[in-house]
This record gives sequence, structure tokens and C-alpha cells, in this order.
Amino acid sequence: MRPMPLLVLTAALFPAIAVAQATPPDPRVMGAQVLLDRLGFGPGVIDGASGMSLTKALRGWQQAKGLPVTGRLDDATVGSFEPYRAMPTMIDVTLTPDILEGPFVGPIPARESEQAKMASLGYSDAMEKLAERYHTTSATLVALNAPQTKLAPGVVIKVPNVIPPASNFPADLNPAWRKTLWTLNVGSDQPEVTKVVVDKSDGVLRAFDGAGKLVAQFPATMGSRHDPLPIGQWKIQGRSYNPPFHYNPKLFWDAGSKDRKALLPPGPNGPVGVVWIDLDKQHYGIHGTPNPEKIGRTESHGCIRLTNWDAARLAMMVKPGTPAVFQP
Repeated sequence: MRPMPLLVLTAALFPAIAVAQATPPDPRVMGAQVLLDRLGFGPGVIDGASGMSLTKALRGWQQAKGLPVTGRLDDATVGSFEPYRAMPTMIDVTLTPDILEGPFVGPIPARESEQAKMASLGYSDAMEKLAERYHTTSATLVALNAPQTKLAPGVVIKVPNVIPPASNFPADLNPAWRKTLWTLNVGSDQPEVTKVVVDKSDGVLRAFDGAGKLVAQFPATMGSRHDPLPIGQWKIQGRSYNPPFHYNPKLFWDAGSKDRKALLPPGPNGPVGVVWIDLDKQHYGIHGTPNPEKIGRTESHGCIRLTNWDAARLAMMVKPGTPAVFQP
């Protein structure tokens, strides 16, 4: 085994990100983001900053709890968090060889033809893996820890507490997928979902149980002017874990004229992230992303894109035959 490289947790290594995180994380906002994430109402990346993803998560939680739907951390909403106050929203974790395990692939090339030459589209470095594991950003980890912190086994760092309470997965669960769920801190205690609704106007994916109760909601990127969201009623056909990606330039309006078909290796930095949830509309699905911070802020080629951890969580909730309603 090669020695684990020491990475200094400093903003100097991430100048562009450091500028973006000029304001320190707001502890009150970060606490709400962690709670919402754990409760299944994804706020996107946990960064201690208010924004549209947090507003969407709050609105979803308020709807599910029968509260006034304000999208704000008002008194009624703060009060609804009271049963969960015993759970710390920030924790110290000791880094282990498993948590820091690679291999890390370095910067991901932009062109699909170059990506196809790689053994995997894994994490670029340990910092990126840690950020995804704790549903946050590299900049937020820098802000939460001393600049001289080194990423090495035995080192203690402060992270958002998104560690799930249960990981009792079936014994026959694919081992590679089990490892992915562990890496992303996705637990086994997911609600059973009987209907998924993708709402274009709100920019979210909602999941309902058999009684019609809203049990989970995630921010989503869905379609574009060139590839609009396919409005209608569809069904989930299956789930493909850690899938490769068949790149066909004919299906992408923005593909280069010299692009050729290519098989891209699997990995969290692949075009569909860690999971593809297939729909009964050809070429369409619900999937992960290599850029969680851009969910809801960019466009897609018609598919529904979630953070890797939200996509993995949804994959544990649905099954073949689950209706998926796409509405304006």
C-alpha cells in the first residue's frame, strides 16, 4: 500500500473556492441545513449560507409538517426542530484509512474522449471525497477547521453531522454499492416511496408514501430550453449503481462536431454520478452529478439531476414500477 499523502487543509490550496466562501458559515443556518438533510428534505450542499436550496428545503419540511409555508426559519419551524435538538449538528470525526482511501484521479478532463481513457471517474483528491461524504463543500471544510489541519489517518476534523443512524443493509446488497452508500453517508432507514413528483416550477423532486404523505424532497436540476423536462406520467424501470456512461454526441445539442461515441468509466465524477434511476422514457432518468454545488443553478439535457447523496438516497426509496410524475 502506498503511503497516504498529507494534504494541508488550507484555503491557499483552493484559492477560487476560498473567495467564494468569503463569509464564514452561519451556525444557525448550518444547523438547520444538517437537520433538514438528515430528515430527508435536502438543502443541497451544507455550507451555512442562506439561499434558494435552503428555502426550498424549508418549504418542503413546512408542507410535510402542516406548518405555514414561508420558506424561512420562523418560530414555528424552529419549534418543529425541537424533538431533534439532542442530536449535535456538528461533530468531530477521526480520519481513517478507509475514509481517505483512493485512488484519486486528479483533475477531470473536460472532453468525453479524454475521460473515456481513464480507469475511473473517481474523486479528484481526498478533499473532494470528504466534502461529498459530509454533504458539504471544500470551502466549508476549510472554514470549519484550522488552516494547518492535515488530512491523514488519526487527525480529527470538524464536519456537519450527516452520519445516518442506521446502516442495516440487506446481506445481498451489492458490495460496491454498499461501499458507495457508506462513503456518501446514506443510511438504510429510508422511507418506502410509492410516487415521485418532479415539479419544474419549484425546482424540486418530491417523494410520497402510500398514504400520500410527503416524506422526502430534494433540490433538482431538470431540463433546459434545448432539452425541456418531459412533462407527463412515467414509471421507474430500475436502478443502475455506479454505472458507466455511454456518451452519444447525437443526443447532445452542445456536442462538438468532432465528438465520437465513447464509453466513460464509472465514478462519482461521471456525468450521471453514482446512480442512474431509469425511466420508461428512452434516454431519460434521475441521476447524480459531479457538481453538487450547481444543482438547481445550471441546466441539464432533459434528465433530473440530484446531488450524489440525494440520488443514492432516492434509489433506496423507490423500486421498479414506482410512478414518476413530471409537472410544469
